[in-house]
Amino acid sequence: MKFGKVENPEKIDFTLPADVPRTVEVLNKNNHKTTDTQIHIGCAKWNRQDLKNFYPRGTKDELSYYATQFNSIELNAFFYRIFSQEQVRKWQEKVSDGFKFFPKVPQIISQFKRLKNVEQELAQYIDSISQFGKKLGMCFLQMHPSFSPKSFDNLEHFISLWPKDMELSVELRHPDWYEDTAALHELCTLLEENNITHTITDTAGRRDIIHMRLTTPKCFVRFTGANHESDYTRLDDWTDRLISWHEQGIKNINFFVHQNTEKESPLLTAYLNQKLNKALGLNLIIPQTTGNNTQTRLF
Repeated sequence: MKFGKVENPEKIDFTLPADVPRTVEVLNKNNHKTTDTQIHIGCAKWNRQDLKNFYPRGTKDELSYYATQFNSIELNAFFYRIFSQEQVRKWQEKVSDGFKFFPKVPQIISQFKRLKNVEQELAQYIDSISQFGKKLGMCFLQMHPSFSPKSFDNLEHFISLWPKDMELSVELRHPDWYEDTAALHELCTLLEENNITHTITDTAGRRDIIHMRLTTPKCFVRFTGANHESDYTRLDDWTDRLISWHEQGIKNINFFVHQNTEKESPLLTAYLNQKLNKALGLNLIIPQTTGNNTQTRLF
């Protein structure tokens, strides 16, 4: 079963929690001009099989086409392997200067070694993603659900190894990080002190990890739709929250759309971009769709 997936999403209360007071403080102390906010919204992958009916018939280079429809990609492929520097250079050459790659930290580091004795693998990963150059966005670390506050020292050591000139977001899934007030405080203090972003994951079956606790004036949101009409009303709520953060001076908005069955993510992204364009006077790309899909809501 996929993480956070439920059989009956209509029974879930998808209401977004209020921002915690410290989030407001983090945003307010930023003194950032809202007109300069960088917004990157995309999908988790560009694979044709996953994005059904998205690519026009005859598309030979999926990444090149994807990059005309989105300004970013949450690059989950790095979770499974560290790609060669040559491959990364080829990818970055296929996209425009404004496009950003957000590569996931490999599972050899996060899942198998649990952040211990990972200096060699981390160096290989950094050498690889460095080839993205100015097209490198924020990296993100997703820990196994069994990685609990008992392993805080391992996380602290890993963060000490992380290059200070590279952005990082951290996603923690063990319930104790959020149920234990002291553990959450210690975690957020560590992230704030090291300018590390606290990943927010919005998925049906784990409402505890949609914590609304920003540790930098940036957000990294992983939104997982449930292939249900509520996906759109949830995005309505997210639009309101992103507008609020924008008004408070957030520096970067990074928002990536997933689905339990990846086929309508471009539609959801188009819907979100349209709403943000209208509300904030932006010019975010509205992804086109082909086949039987349209740019309107499916439900």
